[in-house]
Amino acid sequence: MFTFETTDQKQVRRFRTAQFNGRAISVRSGGSTITGLVRSVLESKSSIPARWTITIVPSKPKIHPHVLRPAPRARAFEDFY
Repeated sequence: MFTFETTDQKQVRRFRTAQFNGRAISVRSGGSTITGLVRSVLESKSSIPARWTITIVPSKPKIHPHVLRPAPRARAFEDFY
């Protein structure tokens, strides 16, 4: 699990939306990118300005096979004459 703190309210809103919808989210921290599901978003009530602790469960990156487009079925118009 990956845990970090933030004070950015827009970022927290994005994390809560991803958690509610069950979507994976990517976070850039310390030069590395972490992708996973948001497990929890906790607000620290004792801090000013507001601070949130976010926990993300990393997931394996999806491997997209490089698929070439199939050849066109129709031939050029000059072949029909």
